[in-house]
Amino acid sequence: MKELVIISGKGGTGKTSLTAAFASLAANHLICDADVDAADLHLLTAPTIRQTSDFMGGSIATIREADCSKCGTCLELCRFGAISECYTIDPISCEGCGVCVDLCPEQAIDFPIQKCGEWFFSDTRFGPMLHARLGIAEENSGKLVSLIRQQAKLRATELSLQLIITDGPPGIGCPVIASITGATAVLLVVEPTLSGLHDMKRIADLVEHFKIPLMLCINKYDINLEVSKSIEEEARKRHIELVGHIPFDPEFVHAMVLGKNIIEHGKNQNLINQIRKIWAKVISSEKMNAGDVQPVIPTIQK
Repeated sequence: MKELVIISGKGGTGKTSLTAAFASLAANHLICDADVDAADLHLLTAPTIRQTSDFMGGSIATIREADCSKCGTCLELCRFGAISECYTIDPISCEGCGVCVDLCPEQAIDFPIQKCGEWFFSDTRFGPMLHARLGIAEENSGKLVSLIRQQAKLRATELSLQLIITDGPPGIGCPVIASITGATAVLLVVEPTLSGLHDMKRIADLVEHFKIPLMLCINKYDINLEVSKSIEEEARKRHIELVGHIPFDPEFVHAMVLGKNIIEHGKNQNLINQIRKIWAKVISSEKMNAGDVQPVIPTIQK
C-alpha cells in the first residue's frame, strides 16, 4: 500500500481541489482528509457517512468542592488564570496542563478526558473516505491526524486497496508532521508568490528531514512568471521533481460552487488534460516507488 500526501505552505493554494481531481482519476484507492482543523474535502466529495466515532483528546481540570481545603496552591500554580477565588475552574481558560491536578495537596482535582471532535468513515462517488471534524478551538489536531491516517491504512488493508490519497494540512507544524511521516511521497502545491517561495523552502527542509520523496506542482503559475521561474530554479537546486504547472482559471471556483472537482465540471478541456498529465506523472514517478501499485495513466483527450 502506498500513500500520497498533498500539502501546501498555506491555505487556499488549490491543494484540496487537486486532491479531489486526483481522486476522480485514481483507481483502487481510498481518500483521506487530514486537514482536520479546516476540513473541506467533503464539500467536493459529498460523503455518505457509514461510521462516526468520537475523538477523545486533552483534559479539563475540575475541583471537587467537598474535598477542597481552599489552601490556595492551585491559585498560585495556575499560569492561565483559570481558577477563581471561589475555587471553580473556567473550562475556557483552562489549558489542560495538569499542574494543579498533580500538585494539589488534597488530591481534590479531577482531570477527565474530553471529547474534542469526531472522525468518520464514509462512502463517496470516488471511493471510501476517512475524514474528521475537530471541535472549535480544540487542540490535539496532530493526534487526530495520526488517528485518521492509521484508520485509513486499516480500512485500505481490509478493502485490499493499494493507494491512499491524503489531503494534508498547510504549513510546517505538528499536524503537517503527523500527516507526512511514513508517507510514500509528498506532493507540494505552491503559488508563485514570494511567500509561496519562502513556504516551499521551509516545507522542503521539513520533508527532507524526514527523508520523504518530494514532488512539486506550481498552481496559478501564470500570475507571476518571474516567481514561477524562481520556484523552478529552487526545485532544481534541491532535486525536487516538478510534475507540472496549472494556470489560473476561474473554472476551479465555478466547479467548487457546484460541489464538483475540475474533472467532473468538464468546462475547460485543456485544463482537464493538464491535470490528467500531472496525475500521470505523479503516479508513475520513481518517487512514488510504485511497487504493487499499478499506475493509472489516464488517456489525454485531444
